Amino acid sequence: MMKLCFRMGENMKTELVSAIYLQDVELPEKPADSQPPPNNNKNNDETFTVEDAVEKIGFGRFHILLFFIMGSSTILEAMEIMLLAVVSPEIRCEWRLSDWQVALVSTMVFLGFMLCGVLSGYIADRYGRWKVVFGGFVWSAYFSLLTSFAPTYGWFIFLRSMVGCGVAGVSQGFVLKTEFIPAKYRAILLPLASVFWMLGSMLIIVLGMVVVPSMGWRWMIRISVTPSIILIFLFKFIPESARYNVSAGNVQAAVETLQRIARMNRASLPPGRLVESVVSERGSWRMLLNSSFRRTSLLLWYTWFVASFAYYGSVLSSSELLEKNLLCVTNADGEHQVKHRQEDGLCYCIPFHFNDYQTLLVSCLGEVALVPLNICLLNVLGRKLSLTVLQLVSAILFMMINICTTMFGFTVLLFLLRSLVSMNFTVVYIYTAEVYPTAVRSLGMGFCTSFSRIGGMIAPFIAQVLMSESVILALSPFAAACVICALGNFLLPIETRGRALLQTS
Repeated sequence: MMKLCFRMGENMKTELVSAIYLQDVELPEKPADSQPPPNNNKNNDETFTVEDAVEKIGFGRFHILLFFIMGSSTILEAMEIMLLAVVSPEIRCEWRLSDWQVALVSTMVFLGFMLCGVLSGYIADRYGRWKVVFGGFVWSAYFSLLTSFAPTYGWFIFLRSMVGCGVAGVSQGFVLKTEFIPAKYRAILLPLASVFWMLGSMLIIVLGMVVVPSMGWRWMIRISVTPSIILIFLFKFIPESARYNVSAGNVQAAVETLQRIARMNRASLPPGRLVESVVSERGSWRMLLNSSFRRTSLLLWYTWFVASFAYYGSVLSSSELLEKNLLCVTNADGEHQVKHRQEDGLCYCIPFHFNDYQTLLVSCLGEVALVPLNICLLNVLGRKLSLTVLQLVSAILFMMINICTTMFGFTVLLFLLRSLVSMNFTVVYIYTAEVYPTAVRSLGMGFCTSFSRIGGMIAPFIAQVLMSESVILALSPFAAACVICALGNFLLPIETRGRALLQTS
């Protein structure tokens, strides 16, 4: 027993000595003048917003990818809308349509756009921009394909109205794109996006020139839908808007999106953590009409109405003047002497000739020819004054189309008119995306595009029905609307040039 106690005591003594020895070995590893660890809470206390992150990351490879993918969707959107101008002579001939029936086709497309415009804006503010853009894209491509199989005129206008509904969702892509672009680049990149609209317009005209004479308008539509299948797979490279995510309280998703963009652009986020207030009242129409935005909203709704009214008025007027040979041309050839109204009745089948397609192509070039001028106007005059100038000059050009001139002179006038109305549409898109806060930006855009489609619904009945009675009578409403709108833009209370995008009102 004594031996056992002695051994236990010896073991305890050995462990105690080992512990002391280990302590002596470890002590030299610590600094002699040990200081408390530095306070790292300084970085934790720093915060930044999405606007700060977007500006810090700057412009880079992500924005180039965004620009081309969303631009590709704009090409297909333009093809769906401009298809109406190309296919009108063909369906008039196939189903023996009167003027009002041809005009009703465009009206039904814009009716679908109008009804779904507000709905798509509400869904985009409540549930995300990406879902609406992608869903609208698939929807419009599907119903456009079905249009090529339409057995009757009734089915044709119904399916085209469904296409218009899908295009309303695709138009929310402008909001998604705007929310990722730094402020100083918006006035450059957003006007340049009109290049894609021009490419879509030209592509459908070229398809009409090549495919329609040999294969018919139905195959033209089927071929035009083909690129949509490829683009569907490219949408996975576009993330959800970080501004939407923070407004919905999903801060982590916003941070991951911003980190991904920063890596692609080889940049870094601001120090600290992302902090934004959660907006509970997202997608509320009441915010559009509160004291901060009431006058802006009312004036913008009319401005959008006129922008669409003038744009589609110029597009449909040009195709109608060419198809029915209503131009006062001093050197008209034999093709342009066949009139729609003849002594023994109406001539339903006056197809576009090569020169007509050529004129439409040149007029499409006008949509981007003056983009450098548009960028200068936006940066020098600002958004409000740019709208005023563009609308006043558009009014003058509408009236000048009635001047009796050569075919070349008409092409030049049409080229300039398409340039001005396209520039006006671009500026109003930019202003609307900049003036509304994130909480209602998509809804605000949805309301505006819906009012614009009212203008698009009325334009065909003036450009395609009234035009047969009197050219000057048909062009006057477009000019008058532009003048009134130019005066109304002086009352817009907010200039957005160089201003950060608002998160809340």
